[in-house]
Amino acid sequence: MEIRNLGKSGLRVSAIGLGCNNFGGRLALDATKAVIHKALDLGITLFDTADTYGERGGSETQMGQILGDARKRIVLATKFGMPMDDAGVKVGGSRRYIMQEVEDSLKRLRTDWIDLYQMHQTDPRTPIEESLRALDDLVRQGKVRYIGCSNFPAWQMAEAHWTARAHDLNGFVSCQDEYSLVHRKPESELMPAARRYGLGLLPYFPLASGLLTGKYRRNAALPAGTRLANTQRLADRVLTERNWQIAEQLGDFAEAAGHSMVDLAFSWLLAQDPVASVIAGATRPEQLEQNVRAGTWKLSVEELEKINMITKL
Repeated sequence: MEIRNLGKSGLRVSAIGLGCNNFGGRLALDATKAVIHKALDLGITLFDTADTYGERGGSETQMGQILGDARKRIVLATKFGMPMDDAGVKVGGSRRYIMQEVEDSLKRLRTDWIDLYQMHQTDPRTPIEESLRALDDLVRQGKVRYIGCSNFPAWQMAEAHWTARAHDLNGFVSCQDEYSLVHRKPESELMPAARRYGLGLLPYFPLASGLLTGKYRRNAALPAGTRLANTQRLADRVLTERNWQIAEQLGDFAEAAGHSMVDLAFSWLLAQDPVASVIAGATRPEQLEQNVRAGTWKLSVEELEKINMITKL
């Protein structure tokens, strides 16, 4: 397993990370245990979860029950900021909420520290300085090692960087955003800003909710039980005419090169600066084996140029 620095920080993460959003929701405890143990066996060190995953707390709770001594071997990343109740109280980036929510996450995870604590979304009600000061205190207390952001537009990521710098606070070392061969929007502003300010990018939805696995076919019924079959809103966003054309051409390209679509999707992401690790979920141990193999294809300059021609339809 390749290990990379997360941005310009000293935090080292596996090139393939484990997205833990299925734990505590789609997966029962035994199934989660099988996935976690396989990830450890394969050398995956970055485990990415959030307080909201698993129907608000389920993912962190299951991970806390399973990890045990293995917790010391991994980079444990979680997030805060999205609603943890329906009343609009447990949400956001205020000092009051951050200080409470980190304690709740630590308790669910059964650990004394979080390696990467990420603000899951921006909070329009709270100045970024207030959020950063609270997070800086957590770093100084040893409860958090590094901090990151997720779903921040480039200008707010830049604002956070300069706010931290101006006030001598710990700043974000990473950003997590949707990025894939059919969703290249981050290349216009987010990724240049991340490179400029030294943040590592952690792409989520690397397989475009399954479109880039090759298991979906145009004008055919969606496989039962899949994410796109179960979530119409997501299917409407992903299964566009443009995306179908790109996916079909990428499938032909990968097959001609003797690789799978998953190989192509992961290896292409890992070739992009400043991607540090590709976050991918799994519901079965064998999916992790496929993900790890997928990241080993070293694309040539010519191959990257061909992919660019296909994906910029």
